[in-house]
Amino acid sequence: MNLRLPKLPDRTPVKLTITVSPELNQALLDYAEIYRRLYGGQKESVTDLIPYMLDAFIQNDRAFAKARRELDGPPAGASSGKRG
Repeated sequence: MNLRLPKLPDRTPVKLTITVSPELNQALLDYAEIYRRLYGGQKESVTDLIPYMLDAFIQNDRAFAKARRELDGPPAGASSGKRG
């Protein structure tokens, strides 16, 4: 039996701890403040915004997307069945 909705992927969050420069920290705080002003006053913490910021960055990085597709391709040195 197959349902229209496939099995959901793993959604277990992974906690990362990073260290940033004081300048980046201030920029992130400023971003959160600008975000709050732009979207009607609801304050979002930097730690809540960062995953979405990283996701947006990665989703819009075309060079990364291309390289990632190549990672999923055949292993280096594998024959593609074509002769050149």
